[in-house]
Amino acid sequence: MKAENLEAKMEVKEGKAEENVDQKAGEVTPSPLITPYKMGKFQLFHRVVLAPLTRSRSFNSIPQPHAILYYSQRATNGGLLISEATGVSDTAQGYPHTPGIWTKEQVEAWKPIVEAVHAKGGIFFCQIWHVGRVSNPGFQPNGQAPISSTNKPLKDEQYSTPPRPLRTDEIPQLVNDFRVAARNAIEAGFDGVEIHGAHGYLLDQFLKDEVNDRTDKYGGTLENRCRFPLEVVEAVVDEIGADKVGIRLSPFANYSDAGDSNPEALGLYIAQSLNKYGILYCHMVEPRMKVLGEKGETPHSLLPMRKAFNGTFITVGGYVKEDGDEAIANNYADLVAYGRIFLANPDLPRRFELNAPLNKYNRDTFYIPDPIVGYTDYPFLA
Repeated sequence: MKAENLEAKMEVKEGKAEENVDQKAGEVTPSPLITPYKMGKFQLFHRVVLAPLTRSRSFNSIPQPHAILYYSQRATNGGLLISEATGVSDTAQGYPHTPGIWTKEQVEAWKPIVEAVHAKGGIFFCQIWHVGRVSNPGFQPNGQAPISSTNKPLKDEQYSTPPRPLRTDEIPQLVNDFRVAARNAIEAGFDGVEIHGAHGYLLDQFLKDEVNDRTDKYGGTLENRCRFPLEVVEAVVDEIGADKVGIRLSPFANYSDAGDSNPEALGLYIAQSLNKYGILYCHMVEPRMKVLGEKGETPHSLLPMRKAFNGTFITVGGYVKEDGDEAIANNYADLVAYGRIFLANPDLPRRFELNAPLNKYNRDTFYIPDPIVGYTDYPFLA
């Protein structure tokens, strides 16, 4: 199927529970999402991935015991889960109650959570991030300004403090922060890490030419803008091995005022560049997800990046079952990540397998600190 036709078919109303029935045989047609896949050394028994989801329930940046139930509810034998975004240092934070993995205490707190996922047969990757300018002095050590590729502030009043551009000689320390966070994640028991290079956070602030206005070797050309993120990839690969490393990218999106003048060229260049390091997977956000939580029509496709990247390709962005099946059946992606509907349906792979109706998510409870409400109280199928 042509990419543009697939994109058109992906524009399905969110939350729709379609009936995947073979009319001739009168039987349920097997779902392409519920088929096995070998991702490097990991044997997956289905293609439904838990997308990384900030839940704002890790007090003092320390994962809490209630996360044990939350993640284990969503774990399945041979299913891939990606953790909520997890800070690499004390300068990486920009939201209330998000976890970190730069201290020994944080590593120890993650261990029982990871063990609970493994007890269910799940495969668990830790998403490591730095928010960059999507922060303010209240989240920063000693009330300092947040750091970025630039001194341009966000339009959002909450994050309107002008960031401090990183000096060229400071960037190796940031690279090392990601390297140490990856090592800590493996110590905590995670199967690997996903480097967060999307959604307008620090690495994306270097990638996108609407943010990055640098004149040193980390700014200007496409190659220079990709230099820092690729240095992070190289350091993490050297630390824990390429077979344990993924990356999330959103070349087409303009989250947090981070757009690019030529997202197709950016996406293709970095997808090709990643092959040098042999990483396990590339996790890309659909072009239709220009603004967080809103789908729209777009002529763009991830297909060129999918073809350029040599490893496992994961797509994400407003998918329901029907277009997820379509993506797998037409080789548009190897795996499909689900966020909000997986949040509301802890047994989502089972519901997809049975074509069962879905629970509706409650957006009002996404980021509240309650350890139960909107977190572990969504019902399973009877």
